[in-house]
Amino acid sequence: MTILYTADHEWIDTTEPTAAIVGITVHAQDALGDVVFVELPEVGASFTQGDVAGVVESVKAAADLYMPVSGEVIEVNEALRADPSLANSDPLASGWFFKVKVSDASQFGDLMDGVAYDALVKNS
Repeated sequence: MTILYTADHEWIDTTEPTAAIVGITVHAQDALGDVVFVELPEVGASFTQGDVAGVVESVKAAADLYMPVSGEVIEVNEALRADPSLANSDPLASGWFFKVKVSDASQFGDLMDGVAYDALVKNS
């Protein structure tokens, strides 16, 4: 697994760059608290890097989910729609949000590795 992070607390698994998996970080779900609803993007929808691609609602707040890289949504996690608490209980695995067909792999260079993300979280 090759995971990269955004400053907005999304992660993207770039192991298969043509079908990258996107979710929220442990830090994000900790800050949100108990997730009670997720709005996932439509399969086939295209986004540019930084676009709002979904919404996460918790007992505390609602937060936008931003697209880490430009691309087309090719699959959404229906299990997460049925059980939003997966974003809390397993945010880096079964709590993933969607898969994206990446249109510009060079944008991975705009993202952080684990060390840089940990430093961001520590200093926030």
